[in-house]
Amino acid sequence: MTTADVVVVGYGAAGVCAALEARSRGADVLALDRFNGGGATQMSGGIIYAGGGTWVQRAAGLDDTSDAMFAYLHAEIGDAVRPETLRRFVDSSPGMIDWLSAHGVPFEASVCPYKTSYPNNKYYLYYSGSENSGRFRSVTAPVQRGHRAKGPGASGKMIFQPLAAAAERNGVRVQLHTRAMSLLTDADGVVVGVRVATLAEAPAWVRRRYRTYAALAVKPGIYYEPLRTAMEHNLARLERKYARTVDIHARKAVILTAGGYIANQDWIAEHAPAYREGLRLGTTGDDGSGISLATDIGAAVDRLDNVSAWRFITPPSAFLGALVVNARGQRIIDETRYGAALGHAMIQDHGGKGWILADHRLLTQARADLAQQAIWFQRLQMEAMLRTDSVRADTLEGVAAKAGVDPVGLRETVAAHNDAAAAAAPDPMGKPAEFVRPVGEGPFVLISLSVKRSVINPTPMFTLGGLVVDEDTGAVTTPTGESIPGLYAAGRTAIGVCANSYVSGLSIADCVFSGRRAAEHAVQQSPVTS
Repeated sequence: MTTADVVVVGYGAAGVCAALEARSRGADVLALDRFNGGGATQMSGGIIYAGGGTWVQRAAGLDDTSDAMFAYLHAEIGDAVRPETLRRFVDSSPGMIDWLSAHGVPFEASVCPYKTSYPNNKYYLYYSGSENSGRFRSVTAPVQRGHRAKGPGASGKMIFQPLAAAAERNGVRVQLHTRAMSLLTDADGVVVGVRVATLAEAPAWVRRRYRTYAALAVKPGIYYEPLRTAMEHNLARLERKYARTVDIHARKAVILTAGGYIANQDWIAEHAPAYREGLRLGTTGDDGSGISLATDIGAAVDRLDNVSAWRFITPPSAFLGALVVNARGQRIIDETRYGAALGHAMIQDHGGKGWILADHRLLTQARADLAQQAIWFQRLQMEAMLRTDSVRADTLEGVAAKAGVDPVGLRETVAAHNDAAAAAAPDPMGKPAEFVRPVGEGPFVLISLSVKRSVINPTPMFTLGGLVVDEDTGAVTTPTGESIPGLYAAGRTAIGVCANSYVSGLSIADCVFSGRRAAEHAVQQSPVTS
């Protein structure tokens, strides 16, 4: 039987950080992953939400404090975690960037000069949340805290790959193509290992084919569901035919870091049915199986109905001056808010319907901004939206009628907005004055943001709920609050700092924070002797 001090189930950001931390504390670590490793992090934009005076912020000349970061995040996430837990997260933020940098994750102190959902390859430090939106400016002065790992395109690989290389150098053992089926417990209920189905001893050609299918299921499969479904069938077929059942013994503890459950359509239909039409932003492994491992032995879960759905209107930054309206022609939100706040408002309060309204002048500026601000895939998506998911007309009533928006409501909204702008009055939705633009002359355009299945205009979504853990240790708990001995969880498998509200970089930052926390306490477990 294979043994290790600490067994990590799932090898994305939380898993590799847990493995590195446990190894640095002298533990023999074995990390398992059903597929090729990397999880959702490797396919992500690679943002770390960090502040309080990181070396990157200091190098960029930005003045940030732990108190300011805490004030913003406390307003943003509410009661996702206890205030003292959030304080530990915030106070450890500069050290987290130091730790990541020491393990090879590259950062750069180039500040994006405009507000965007994701900066182009010139910039790696930006407003990645709602820091400079109206609601939060009243809480604390805005500071850029989105630390994008330096690398072209979506740079999540520049977080996971250096960490994985560091783990290998430091002696972490990794076993890929291994699916955890159940937790092993002793007579006292202590978790002592994992039963897995593994292809580790399958023929080389089987492992190569499995790796290829797994890679295709992530990209391009994430954007084209029929391909993902076909690859998932192929993966399951190889597992059934060639996988071998093995028990892996953990001398100290098991740490679950197997991602969320956005790929589990049954769970989404049961717990969050309003989110069934989104793009499943995760790997095939984000199917809730890591959560189920723990609930099968009595663990508690929470907030399974909480899904983050993104509807970004930038780039181009010019659209921050647009109005986002619902089917009644009424504004939905301060348009400078983070895209997940807009997505949440659309789905929860407006039937998943929304449109960007822009006049001719703003649309012209938006096209110019798009050429300068967007990475190729952002430019492709916005251009496709403008061509196939928008309507135009010379009048507000005409464009509203084409889009299926109430013309009277739209006209009233524009009139009220323009009156307030002319009087220099506060924006009714709280938008900061520098982003307020009166709606001018036509022709007008309404660009659809409505949630629907679409290749060119999808609504990316991922889950925020998960296992309930002790916030001091990361130990998985029962519904009565007792820790399950020998079992820990981190990342999106567990409740964490972004369990209520997400902004870019907060999930990966929580993976680092919670993964290291779980490992710190897992290695302190008394060795299992039975």
